Amino acid sequence: MADPAAEIAAFGYELGLLKRMRRTGWWHVGVRDPESVAEHSMRVAQLAGLLAAEEGADPAKAAYLALWHDTQETRTGDVPHTARPYMDKPDPRRITADQTAGLPDRARESVRRAVDEYETGESAEALYARDADKLEMLLQAVEYRDTGALRVDGWIESARKSLRTDTAKRVADAATSVSPLAWRER
Repeated sequence: MADPAAEIAAFGYELGLLKRMRRTGWWHVGVRDPESVAEHSMRVAQLAGLLAAEEGADPAKAAYLALWHDTQETRTGDVPHTARPYMDKPDPRRITADQTAGLPDRARESVRRAVDEYETGESAEALYARDADKLEMLLQAVEYRDTGALRVDGWIESARKSLRTDTAKRVADAATSVSPLAWRER
């Protein structure tokens, strides 16, 4: 067995790709420098924690599930929605199994359980993490629209239709009527 610390370090370097990897779908509407997968994932985790807390679930668990929801993209890249009819969706569990194969047992099982729970989508925390993913996309679309990107309404409507929890739906309603700079007025 390899050195557990070296295995964690190597996986840490792989995860670092997410900081440089751009969310590609936004290029379709003219966003020249879209957010990275890591930037997206950070706000998804934060929103998942907030949604879970608001609805009485475990915010730390929801945030943890959300942190791992797109890490497989180090191996596949960010595949835009328009590419999906032409390719099979990669299996996140299989990718995660490969990514974590060399990790020490507890770390490996922690990540694999998180990805499995997110993908299964049956726990309350997974539901909030999934809603947070869509809600983050909605917020990002509103922000891009506010800075001049056109034709983002499809992202906003797609996100709204995907939301399942009451809190996420209320936040989405508010997000479409509140300025992205409203926080500055507080």
